[in-house]
Amino acid sequence: MNRLVPNDKSQVQVIARAATILRALEDENAGLSLGQIAQRVNLARSTVQRIVAALECEKLVIAATPNGRVRLGPAILRLAASVHSDFTAAARPFLERLSNELHETVDLSTVKKDHLVFIDQVIGSQRLRTVSAVGETFPLHCTANGKAYLAQLTDVGIEKLIGRSYEARTPKTLTRLDVLLDDLKTARRLGVAFDREEHTLGICAVGVALRDPLGNAVAISVPVPSQRFEHQQTLIAERLLATKRAMEAHMNSAVV
Repeated sequence: MNRLVPNDKSQVQVIARAATILRALEDENAGLSLGQIAQRVNLARSTVQRIVAALECEKLVIAATPNGRVRLGPAILRLAASVHSDFTAAARPFLERLSNELHETVDLSTVKKDHLVFIDQVIGSQRLRTVSAVGETFPLHCTANGKAYLAQLTDVGIEKLIGRSYEARTPKTLTRLDVLLDDLKTARRLGVAFDREEHTLGICAVGVALRDPLGNAVAISVPVPSQRFEHQQTLIAERLLATKRAMEAHMNSAVV
């Protein structure tokens, strides 16, 4: 007996288009019109309208204004918050292990546009140690974790994100794009980035960047008082890279 079989390829295409629309709405708190979404995702307005209607039924998007603009809905925000919380909890043992190995503070941060937000921290066991508050924000251009993230972007992407000149936090801050790009060449080659008293005098750091299961940019950094840094920087870089590999392997195995 003949029967209709769903077109798997077509279903996958719809899912991919829905995901593209959701990404287009990221950080658009005021929402976008259907026409604006269609332009951003390069789809016909009628196609966008059908997919948005289906997403609205699931509360993945909701009306942002009475005149047809839509924004991300509570369902997807709950899902994102759940994954974010799960990632922080999953990352915690890796941070603790690294801190125990180095006896230094280890920070976990996430990238929000042109700055970092610290989301977790394991405080080191040294008597002289560095501490930052969870929730505190830091710039990208003068922090080890921020530069590790910037090193993953193209030079054009870096300029578009943070411009060509930057605030001098200390006399050692790199304040020009050309100088920063030279520094990032080394970060790309080594896989780690360094802050040599560029954000705070008396504190240096090493950082690496990776992606959480949702694809969001996150970074791990180890800040160290300057007087200990010179003798420890190579070991810190090696252990940070090993921690990054272990976390990525753990996330990949969880997906499988």
